[in-house]
Amino acid sequence: MEASRDIQRLLEIMAALRTPGTGCPWDLEQDFATIAPFTLEEAYEVADAITRGNLADLRDELGDLLLQVVFHARMAQEQGAFDFADVVETITQKLIRRHPHVFGEARGLSPEGVERLWDRIKSEEKTADAGLADGRQGALVGVPVGLPALTRALKLQQKAGKVGFDWNDAMAVLAKIREEADEIEAALGSGERKHAAAEVGDLLFAVVNLARHLGADPEAVLRATNQKFERRFGSIERALAALGKSPDQATLAEMDALWNKAKAAEK
Repeated sequence: MEASRDIQRLLEIMAALRTPGTGCPWDLEQDFATIAPFTLEEAYEVADAITRGNLADLRDELGDLLLQVVFHARMAQEQGAFDFADVVETITQKLIRRHPHVFGEARGLSPEGVERLWDRIKSEEKTADAGLADGRQGALVGVPVGLPALTRALKLQQKAGKVGFDWNDAMAVLAKIREEADEIEAALGSGERKHAAAEVGDLLFAVVNLARHLGADPEAVLRATNQKFERRFGSIERALAALGKSPDQATLAEMDALWNKAKAAEK
């Protein structure tokens, strides 16, 4: 079987994989729920390739993500719900509808104006989909529950901020973070570990809010910090290995000193 640059060939391959009797046993036993985790994983791998600046990997990961779209579309086609062409048509219509400043009469908008227009059109779409004749809709409606918690917190805060429920500046958010930290300390001091854990959730929500006020994506900055931790801990392991040790054979003081050395070397 030869490789192809034609999307139709990819659709044919997926159809073959899902054909009972001659297809792939693993592919045949999948459904939307079992494939969904792989869809999320592939989206994260796309983001990872972007973070690493590896365009060759990005090409491959985008292909894997496209496969997920084709897989879901094929399963929907088998149920008579929609097919891949319907997916393409739907997103094409949506892009044209949400860009009247490109494909319509709303010309000369600033980036901020484009964002406001996009939000208004999106809100009107959701209102129409919900069949709400009076046009009323909750400000937080439309944020998917399945999003990663940090991303969902950010989107909830963005929506609340657009209707005026927001802090004035980053320093006010920082004060809220200190307040949440104090509440955790009080709960720990009184032995209420379950309550302290709940307060950690409030602290994380406030930290996401601070990232938002600084114009940063909390998922992206935490991902960068994870990479930094891995890099510095790897430096600790290499330094200990040179001494004939492993981390479990070293004291915390030794590892902390090596951490500080690795940190200083990055500056």
